Amino acid sequence: MTLEDWLDDLGVRFLINLPQEDLRDIARFCFQIEEAQWFYEDFIRPLDPTLPSMSLKSFSLKMFQHCPLFSAFSPDDHLRAFEQFMEYKTRVPVRGAIMLNSAMDSAVLVKGYKKGASWSFPRGKINKDEPDLDCAIREVYEETGFDLHEARLVERNLPTDYLEVTLKDQQVRLFIFRDVPQETFFEPKTRKEIGDIKWYKLTDLPAYRKRKVAGKAQGNGTNSNDKFYMVAPFMVQLRQWILKQRKLDPRTAANGSKGLHSVVLEEEELTEDNMLDKPIVEQPVILDASAERFWGFYGTLGCRKMVQDVLLESQAGTETSAGLLNILLLH
Repeated sequence: MTLEDWLDDLGVRFLINLPQEDLRDIARFCFQIEEAQWFYEDFIRPLDPTLPSMSLKSFSLKMFQHCPLFSAFSPDDHLRAFEQFMEYKTRVPVRGAIMLNSAMDSAVLVKGYKKGASWSFPRGKINKDEPDLDCAIREVYEETGFDLHEARLVERNLPTDYLEVTLKDQQVRLFIFRDVPQETFFEPKTRKEIGDIKWYKLTDLPAYRKRKVAGKAQGNGTNSNDKFYMVAPFMVQLRQWILKQRKLDPRTAANGSKGLHSVVLEEEELTEDNMLDKPIVEQPVILDASAERFWGFYGTLGCRKMVQDVLLESQAGTETSAGLLNILLLH
C-alpha cells in the first residue's frame, strides 16, 4: 500500500465517521488526528519501513490536505488551526504521583522514549470528569505498570497528600505514595512513550540539597546527559513534606493514621545543608475566564494513551461545513 492508501485507511478509522459534534470542533478533530498519527507510527510503519516518519505537525497538515472535510481550506488555515490546538493542549492540568520507598529516601522516575528525553515523575493529562487521584493512579499504571490499588498503597496512604506547581501555564499536581517496594518490576503499558524507569536517591536529584559537587557522578547513574527539569520544581516541597512526615511517624503509629491531608510548608524544617537560596515553591495555576471555558470541553478519545486534553469551544453552525469554516478562520 502507498502512503495515500494508508492515509485513506486512517481517515476511515479515525475521522470520517466522527459524530457531528466532533466534526464541528477543530480541537476534537485534531485529537483524532493525533490518535491516527500514533497508530501510524506504532503499527503501520513497522509493517512498511519505507513509509516516512512524520511529526504530529507534518502528519496533521498532511491529513488536513488529504481528508475531504478539510481539503478545500488553504494550507494557512490548516496551520493556524493546528497551532491553536497545540496552544490550548498545553494548558490541560496534569496529575501524577511521587512514589517513595519505605525509607522515603528514593523515588521512582520515568524517562521519555525519544533520544534526549528528560526524567520526570509518572504523570499525564487528566480526562474529562476524571477525579484527580484516579488520574494519578491511572497514569502510574500506564507509565510503569505498577497498580497502586492492587498494591493497597492507596488505602495505606489515605488521606493522600499532593504537591502542586505550575509549569509553563500548566498545573501539575503529584500525589505522594510511601512504601513502594524497591524490588518492584516496572514495565510501561504504553508503546514508545517511556524509555526507562529507575529508582533515584533523592539526594542525587537537583534542588533537593543546596550543596552538591559540580559534575560529580551519582551512584544511580546520574550524568550530565540526564535531565531533571520536570523534577526539580518539586524537590523543596518534597523535602519539607518528608521531614514533617518523619516527625509525625511516632504519632502515626499511636493513632493508626498516616499522612497529612493538607501539606504545610515550613521553612524552619530546612537546614543550611539542604536549603536553597530561593526555595522553589510555585503557586497553583489560576485560569482566566477563557481557559475556564476550555476546561469544560477537554476530554478523552481513547486509543494508545487515553488522550486527554483541553478542547476548544467552537460556535457550531447549523451546517457542519459552516462550523468548520468559522473554526478554521479562528474567529
